[in-house]
Amino acid sequence: MRVLIVKTSSMGDVLHTLPALTDAMQAIAGVRFDWVVEEGFAQIPSWHAAVDRVIPVAIRRWRKAWFSAPIAAERKAFREAVQAERYDAIIDAQGLVKSAALVTRLAHGVKHGLDWSSAREPLASLFYNRRHHIAKQQHAVERIRELFAKSLGYAKPQTQGDYAIARHFAAADTAHPPYAIFLHATTRDDKHWPENRWRELLALMQPSGIHIKLPWGAEHERQRAERMAAGFDHVEVLPKLSLAQVAAQLAGAQTVVSVDTGLSHLTAALDRPNITLFGPTDPGLIGGYGKNQHQVVSPTGRMGDITADEIFTFLQNHQPLRDRDA
Repeated sequence: MRVLIVKTSSMGDVLHTLPALTDAMQAIAGVRFDWVVEEGFAQIPSWHAAVDRVIPVAIRRWRKAWFSAPIAAERKAFREAVQAERYDAIIDAQGLVKSAALVTRLAHGVKHGLDWSSAREPLASLFYNRRHHIAKQQHAVERIRELFAKSLGYAKPQTQGDYAIARHFAAADTAHPPYAIFLHATTRDDKHWPENRWRELLALMQPSGIHIKLPWGAEHERQRAERMAAGFDHVEVLPKLSLAQVAAQLAGAQTVVSVDTGLSHLTAALDRPNITLFGPTDPGLIGGYGKNQHQVVSPTGRMGDITADEIFTFLQNHQPLRDRDA
């Protein structure tokens, strides 16, 4: 069986789709997947053993110059890539009109998606051959697992979903001393934990001897990391890394502390212990899903009201810190 997945973004949404592929692999001998995904996240599907072909799409970038010759050539290449196969099933796990229309216009095969009451944008359901009701009040991972099970005709497993990508990074160097990673960057200002709180936590952790790494993506995030690390010998600001390189760093971490960001979901997918700090967002349906995932939620909705002492105590209780010589 050959299946086309349409799940284009965001990073968390793409990662949340992976356990459904693992379910399908275990239920259907020989099932293989192609995946349409935004170009910025194209590395992620390739880490799963069931994915044969990743088909990048760049709707966000294309919109800026839709009719220019270079963009027209890219769109033509994309159409040809999608139409190169006739699929046994096409699953739109995005539930948006733009993704549904993309699937219907281009891909060949029976098209599955969420029904009117289940889709984020109900009009999207009109584009599918088969529509499936999926209850909204469950974690995003479980919703996608149920959608795949109903689309491909097997019973959804009752066990916890398996992202099945940690093994892709299992060969990462394990000879280094223990280290932690602090994921401090996120897109919304109100989801940031204040820099002074991060520095307080860094100071509390200094006696443990644990090396702490700070990744970043954009220049303003690098500058924040440099300010956070100033004066601390045990803190390292990492160089600019690709998503795969960040994943390799996360895969080797003893523990991770993060704000609500896509890399927090990547940490969960890699089965690394993680404490995620939540303020204005609700972790209930989109929080960390996986092994050793913990949430600390601000009682007021303001990130600054989560204290460094609270996080340090949480770390000691849930992921005892080892020094370099342990």
